[in-house]
Amino acid sequence: MATGASYPAAASPVVVVAPHFCVGHPVDLTIVRKMMTLSEGTFGVTDVDGNLMFKAQGKIFSLHDRRVLLDAAGTPLITYKEKLMSAHRRWEVFRGESTDEKDMLFSVRKSSLFQMKTKLHVFMASNTSEDICDFRIEGNWFESKCAIYAGNSNNIIAQMHRNHSAKSILLGKDNFGVTVYPNVDYAFIVSLVVILEEINTDRNES
Repeated sequence: MATGASYPAAASPVVVVAPHFCVGHPVDLTIVRKMMTLSEGTFGVTDVDGNLMFKAQGKIFSLHDRRVLLDAAGTPLITYKEKLMSAHRRWEVFRGESTDEKDMLFSVRKSSLFQMKTKLHVFMASNTSEDICDFRIEGNWFESKCAIYAGNSNNIIAQMHRNHSAKSILLGKDNFGVTVYPNVDYAFIVSLVVILEEINTDRNES
């Protein structure tokens, strides 16, 4: 867990997945893309001491390309899937293992069809008009430099950065750090990073 006054707390708590993921201090996490200790899936999230916090299951073969984010105990927190026939690469995120419309938490899409740098808009399920995004992600994914903002403001709620510690290098082939600001649901931030990974991996492979 990070310490220091350089990460201002959100004006009001940002709770999306669950309240217990929203704490009053910054949280430092390591995202490991190819985690050697996981038998299923290739995506793990640890704290600064290397303890597993979350893991993402790999592709589930079905009509919809689904993924599941689990906590360290293996409890499904969210299910996310790409919406087919969507011009802007939209992903929809649901509570638990559901993909029912009534359980949708939020959706993520590219802000424009063609992008040189990462720019994603996040809309909560209640924001049906989608005139203004609830959160946005901007930066350079390939340099692991991205920030997550509240709405269209300049208020940062989390930042990605390269992670070069000896412990993080031992964890897996490719990893980076994320600092989640105080009073922000860190499971929500992890879910956004997982979707960011999916979008940019697909773009890189294509």
